[in-house]
Parts: sequence; structure tokens; C-alpha cells
Amino acid sequence: MSKSSNSRVVVFFGVIGLTALVWILRGIGLFTFIPGFVLWVLILLSIVLAIVNGLIETR
Repeated sequence: MSKSSNSRVVVFFGVIGLTALVWILRGIGLFTFIPGFVLWVLILLSIVLAIVNGLIETR
């Protein structure tokens, strides 16, 4: 794995982790002040990063 590939994987898992953390904390009532669209943006960003990483790795 090259350096740029490692950084893409770290960013991807960071976004996945942040999304899961926000989802869990919002679900148990600690982050109720965060609007729902923020969670949707994080989920869509995770999906887009997965697609981009997949496309870059297959090249």
C-alpha cells in the first residue's frame, strides 16, 4: 500500500467512525440538538468515499 492509499483508508474509516458515533449519541439522546440532515450528510459522505476509494483502487 502506498502512502496516499493509507491516508484514504484512514479518512474513510474516520468518517465511518464519526457517523457511527453521531448516530449512536443522537439515538440515546445526547446529541438531540444535531439536525437529521447532518447525519444524512455523513452517511452520504461515507458512501461517496467508499465508491471513490473503490474506483481508485481498481485503476
